[in-house]
Order: sequence, then C-alpha cells, then structure tokens
Amino acid sequence: MLLDQVRLGPYLNFSYLVSEREGGEAMVIDPSYGVEPLLEAIDARSAKVRYVLNTHSHKDHIAGNAEVVERTGAKVVAHRNVPFRPDVQVDEGSVIESGGLRVEVQFTPGHTEDSVLYLFHGHVATGDTLFVGECGRTDLPGGDPSKMYDSLLGRVVRLDDALVVLPGHDYGVSPTSTIGREKRENYTLQPRTREEFLRFLAE
Repeated sequence: MLLDQVRLGPYLNFSYLVSEREGGEAMVIDPSYGVEPLLEAIDARSAKVRYVLNTHSHKDHIAGNAEVVERTGAKVVAHRNVPFRPDVQVDEGSVIESGGLRVEVQFTPGHTEDSVLYLFHGHVATGDTLFVGECGRTDLPGGDPSKMYDSLLGRVVRLDDALVVLPGHDYGVSPTSTIGREKRENYTLQPRTREEFLRFLAE
C-alpha cells in the first residue's frame, strides 16, 4: 500500500491518497479546499481512484469531492446521516473494497452526526473525531459531547495500539501518531466517567 498525506486549504486539513501500488486502484479521503496538490499526487501515482471517502460532512472535508470525481470518475462514500446524497452510504461495519484495498467503517458520532473512522491496512483515518493530542469540537451544529464520550472512550481506546492515526487536520505536534501513543499522551482519551468527560469538555 502507498499513502500520500497532503495538507490543503486554510484550515490545515489533511487529505489522503491511498493506493494499492503505482498505477493501481486507489481511494481518496477527505479532499479539502485547494485540491490541486491532491490531484497532482493522483497523477504522479497514476492512481485509479475508485472512491472518495468522507469522514464527515463539514465543508472543509468535502470541498474537493466534485473536482476529484470529475477527474477520476470515483464514487463518493459517506455515512448515511450526511445531509447530501453520496453514491455509497455506509454505517457501522460497512466495508469498501477496491483491488487490494479494504476499508472498514466505524461510526463515531460526537463531532457530527455522520462522523466515521476508516480503518485500512494498519491505519485509521480519524477525520475530526481524533486529532494528534486533541479531539474534535462538539459545540458546532450536530455535535454531541455525550456521543463523543462514547466514540472516544468506548471506541477509539479499544482500537489496536499499533494503528497509525491519520487525523483530519495538522493540529498536533506531528502529522501522524498511533493509537497507543494517543492513549498515553492525548488528554482527551484519559479515563473519565461520562459526567467527568462532559464537565471536562464544558471547561
């Protein structure tokens, strides 16, 4: 597998190109504003992009969808709760496959009602559910602190420590991390009761 992490747009978004090999089947995750560098990466890999995977529906994570689809003919994949009509709707446990690529979906609401993780080949694309050293906001429309508690402390902390974390923004001390490192160092993942977590977020 080949992985290109491309920083795009004014909000330090990370978009990803996941390819099985040079010239092989590929998927794009969260194409953001100013998508041209991502399109250049697609061309450089001679990648056959079959799917555009959105971790959630905030504009900065879907802004480049149309341009990638126009260039590649890919199908857009998103959770069934998104406020638009993707080509492929997914939910907890869904699997997307293309060539040698296999992506599993976990539903992790909290930042939005349509937030998901994409797990593939030792990596997890976390969108705005989990950043390096932080978690996504819950005070925007569709955010829910109690659901974020379930997603982080009921879901994320149970993932394999070795998984490489691919966040939705370049907000941390490094562009990637691992689940194990985040469990040790990310203060939002430290053990708390639901009530403690809700107080912590409110602060």
